[in-house]
This record gives sequence, C-alpha cells and structure tokens, in this order.
Amino acid sequence: MIEAFEHHEGTVAPLDRANVDTDQIIPKQFLKSIRRTGFGDNLFDAWRYLDEGVIGKNANERRINHDFVLNEPRYAGSSILLARGNFGCGSSREHAVWALQEYGFRCVIAPSFADIFFSNSLKNGLLLIVLEKNLVDELFGIVQLEEGYSLRVDLAGQTLRGPGFAADFEIEPERKRLLMQGLDDIGATLAHADAIRDFESRHRQRMPWVFSRDGNAS
Repeated sequence: MIEAFEHHEGTVAPLDRANVDTDQIIPKQFLKSIRRTGFGDNLFDAWRYLDEGVIGKNANERRINHDFVLNEPRYAGSSILLARGNFGCGSSREHAVWALQEYGFRCVIAPSFADIFFSNSLKNGLLLIVLEKNLVDELFGIVQLEEGYSLRVDLAGQTLRGPGFAADFEIEPERKRLLMQGLDDIGATLAHADAIRDFESRHRQRMPWVFSRDGNAS
C-alpha cells in the first residue's frame, strides 16, 4: 500500500537545473539499504552540503551550503518540487523516489521526466506532473518572485491552481486510479484476491497432478 493521493496543497521549491540524474538526487554511497526509509537527509546531498556525505553522519553536524535552493529559509517545508526537463535521468534506483518522499515532497512538476524514474515514482505514490515548458517557465517566474508560493494539486480534476497560475495536466487513467486508492502493484493484485483463490481452486481440480509431489494424480 502507498499513501493515497487525492489532492494536496503545499509550498513550491524551484530547482532550476535540467537533466538532474538519480545520483544527484541520492548519491550512490547511500544505496546500501533496501528499506524505504533513511534517505531524506541525503537528498541532493552534494548540493545541500559542503562536506562529503558519509553513511551514518548526522545531518546536524554537516556543513550546510546556504546557496542551494532547498536550504533557503523561504523554501523550508516545501512539498512540491518544480524542476526542469529530463528530471530523474541516469540509473533506475528507486532510492531516488524514496529520498524525495522522505524529505517531504508529494509532487514534482517538470516539462519531462526520465521514463524509469517516472514509472518508479508513480508506483511509490509520488505524483509527477508533466507541463509544457512555457507553463513551467511561467511557474518558475512566479515562485521565485513570491515568497511562500503555494499550489493546490487536484488529482481527481487533474488541475493545478495557485495565485496567478492555473493549468491542467494529463495522467494515465489506471495509474490515476491506483494513486487515488493508495494501491501499489502488489495492492492492485491483492484487490483481486478472491478471483485468484477461485482460479487456484479450479486449477487444482482440473490438473491435480501439478500439485502432487510425485507428479501423479492422487
């Protein structure tokens, strides 16, 4: 199961860089865990900190890069990330999605995303919204001028609304349904548990030898 996404309103943080790859999102040295937690402190590690990122080092003891956008006080607590084209390119690590989520982002808006990252994000409950470049440019201009700029994301209506800005977005209907119901691929499969059990029962009756240890029907 994933956290259901129906609508969300939050502050927007503008990451004005194109071709941000997954190693920049979460560097390779932090990928030793297969748990979905523990990555938020190291999101964009090489950009957020001036010292080298090492596993186990307390974030409070790190040298902060105050010139990086996410370290600016005006963007503290942002939950919507605004990015440039080809966001999430590079290797197919799911850790990049987990790091963004654990940091607090519920949604990323960009003109384009790398295909595997796009799929990984939606399957983990991180909503990615593709907008035309001119709309993204417009939004960057607004966010950078207006401190604390907030957007409301309505997945049901497929709309973005904020002061001086409005846009519609597209999403594949089945993926929209799964996000709104909080279902990952496993959850979507288990929703058909009764039908699966019925099939298994009928299959066992039709081909009992498949289920016997010696290969012979009992």
